[in-house]
Amino acid sequence: MTEPIPPNSSPPPLIPIEIISEEEMALIEAAFAATTKYLSSRSSSSTCQIQRNGKSVETITLHTKRRLSGCSESDKNITSTDIEDLVDNSKNPQKKLKVFETFLHRFRRKRGLAITDITATEWCEKQMEFVLLRGKPKATRAMEAGTARHTKLEEEVIKRVEVRVEAAEDAWAVRLMNFIAGTNQLMFQGLTRELPVIGCVQGVWMVGVIDEIRMPVTDTSRNPIFVDTKTRVRPTLPSGPQTRNGRLQLMCYKYIWDSLVKDNFNARSFLSFFGLNPHYTLSEEIQQHTSSSGFPAKTLEDLLAYFRNTCSVLPLANELLLLRYEFQGDQSLLGEDNFTYDHAWLTGQIKYCLEFWLGERAAGFVPQEERWKCRSCKFASVCSSYAAADIRSIYRGDQVGTISPSI
Repeated sequence: MTEPIPPNSSPPPLIPIEIISEEEMALIEAAFAATTKYLSSRSSSSTCQIQRNGKSVETITLHTKRRLSGCSESDKNITSTDIEDLVDNSKNPQKKLKVFETFLHRFRRKRGLAITDITATEWCEKQMEFVLLRGKPKATRAMEAGTARHTKLEEEVIKRVEVRVEAAEDAWAVRLMNFIAGTNQLMFQGLTRELPVIGCVQGVWMVGVIDEIRMPVTDTSRNPIFVDTKTRVRPTLPSGPQTRNGRLQLMCYKYIWDSLVKDNFNARSFLSFFGLNPHYTLSEEIQQHTSSSGFPAKTLEDLLAYFRNTCSVLPLANELLLLRYEFQGDQSLLGEDNFTYDHAWLTGQIKYCLEFWLGERAAGFVPQEERWKCRSCKFASVCSSYAAADIRSIYRGDQVGTISPSI
């Protein structure tokens, strides 16, 4: 919400007006009509006050009775028919309102929610919304340089082998194989990089790739340390919001890793959500690679068994996490951020981000003190928060030029 303009100040800025069609307006009115009874029955106010970064956001949302995530115990038997019933209620004459698809179901149904989706949402929900609806902007030189640096680091310890996949089951099999091979490398050599992980977080299937995992050099601890290397365009350490975003990413990885070690991976739910056939016969090329790697598997079910056995012998991740910052110009180390895992803070951050993905509230804008992020946003010119009144505060900030996290 914007603050009132004091007397004797400059004239208020022009506010962008979005024109919508009559059909869209009818849907909006129908949504409000359908939720009137539901909202009035709640003991709390019809507006939901959400506190974030010191700012209060008011919103009225359309709630669905079931989350379209599919990995909780109650949802592990969800079928495609169930989802169709949720999205299209035309089968029931008493339900005249079509339930809107959530961003999660619309854009991440087949591949799961990435950890970078979580960090990008924490960075700016409105930017994430623009990316989903309008497409990802072209990568900048800084982003390309960062990708190249990570590729170089990966090649120092990993040799990539191309494998042809013939179905979704083959693609997931490759991910599971890479996890097994990577964790074996970690336990025997003390280091691995670009390790894929998958897990269920607060009822949502999430995927990610851990930048680097190291085993401690001392004998006092055998818990692997998670490391992420961030490259910087300028030889300066990151701002507070950037540090927060990087910490969130590493904490998410630890959360998923630990859940796998604790055997919280529900194979039945995983197969159901992604629509995979456990009895699918893997391609001959993949079968050959599994045999040569020491875990021969003929079907996806066989490989899942090896995956779960591998997870059962792994130690929990270290409570200490490490962020490294390098200067892109010469790859010199600018500094390191050693911090401790904070489970309560992490779960609160994830919960708030998932409210956006699950359609429980509208996308929020960055708080006033972080509007400097808009300088590097490709959608600033079409964002309603980027008004004339904000431009002065954006360019008055003392923040050094920054780059938003990759989406």
